[in-house]
Amino acid sequence: MTNNDTPTHGGDPVTQAFFTLHHDLPRQGPGSDATTRHALKMAGPLPEHPRILDAGCGPGRFALLLAEEAGAHVTAVDLHQPYLDSLAAEAARRGLGDRITVVNCSMDRPPVPDHGFDVIWAEGSVYTIGFDVALRAWRRLLAPGGVLVVTEIEWTVPHPADPVRAHWNAAYPPRTHAANTAAAQAAGYRLHAHRPLPESDWWEEYYTPLTERMDRADPQHPGMAEALAAHRTEIDMRREHGDDYNYALYILRPHDHTPHTSEDETMTTWTTRPETTEDVPAIREILLAAFPTALEADIVDALRADPTAWIDGLSMLSTASDGTATGYALLTRCHVDGAPALALAPCAVPPSAQRTGAGSAAIRAALDAARAMGENLVLVLGHADYYPRFGFTPASRFGIRAPFEVPDEAMMAMALDTTRTVPTGTIEYPAAFGV
Repeated sequence: MTNNDTPTHGGDPVTQAFFTLHHDLPRQGPGSDATTRHALKMAGPLPEHPRILDAGCGPGRFALLLAEEAGAHVTAVDLHQPYLDSLAAEAARRGLGDRITVVNCSMDRPPVPDHGFDVIWAEGSVYTIGFDVALRAWRRLLAPGGVLVVTEIEWTVPHPADPVRAHWNAAYPPRTHAANTAAAQAAGYRLHAHRPLPESDWWEEYYTPLTERMDRADPQHPGMAEALAAHRTEIDMRREHGDDYNYALYILRPHDHTPHTSEDETMTTWTTRPETTEDVPAIREILLAAFPTALEADIVDALRADPTAWIDGLSMLSTASDGTATGYALLTRCHVDGAPALALAPCAVPPSAQRTGAGSAAIRAALDAARAMGENLVLVLGHADYYPRFGFTPASRFGIRAPFEVPDEAMMAMALDTTRTVPTGTIEYPAAFGV
């Protein structure tokens, strides 16, 4: 992976050799036009001419595609001036000079106004400043409703082999998908979609052209022997231990600076977290206050005792500034004709906290946690004028039906990852629901 954010002026011979090896290659790291187009689809819908910051643009393959195919106005930033010169020349050749602006600057400190971009795009470049630094630096740049598209390396197994762990920890320590998602949430984002890159993005698109270039390189050129050795080590590591790590595409959307509100919700800030053992009595009190009978509270107790239904981390609370548990949302395991799904129920706030956003905060946190776990299909039976704000639509559109008679608009479903196939058929609820 070449460092797109390293300047060449005054650079050491090894850095210069790295740029020499990568000069005019189709890619500077794993990826493909197909992956870029897929990311563009997942990030949408976008404005007719979205404003996009291409952070660490390299020679500009992404910027050119985004300008041509998305009609975007792209601000492409990098510290390697030859990349920027090449991109500007190619943009002019394609008649895109008015859509692509090149800027020589560090990708974490672009001289651009706050809230000026609909999309921030960073394929294969975020490691140059670090995932956490990038998330903090870029959040201010996104316009309301904006989206961050980034690829990040991550461990794909709980215990990577010692050689690959040592190699990557020395270069750029990866984290797991769950850890990256947690970092994004801590930085104020919610995970909209996650997709590992296919193996062809590593080999056909990147390592094969790079290897051909390496075979023709002059090892006597200053710094070249070291650059070649580093690349061969990286390629051998991928060949031998590629199942242990991968690049993945993250589509992230910032949480609103103020909580989500509708016309009947006031502006209140809530903290969300999964339940702990100590929270069980408070959760029961919320449910008893929210519903006319103890049925829902008893259902939650029964679900908590059912290991086939309960999923740790998906029983979510929203708490007030003093720590008082106020909103509650629960996701448990259900099935659709045998395929795993999640049931959202119950959701509750006490009467005193209605229309404060406490319930919405708990629901959003539960959905974010489920997405981070790799879950996809979520089902809810509820008010058709409330749950669509979270992305739910009638389940019948997915070919999903309840096991009992219910108005079509009240039985709703949502796919947390729109790239995955959703099962069709009849919902099978946990025994605690009694249906």
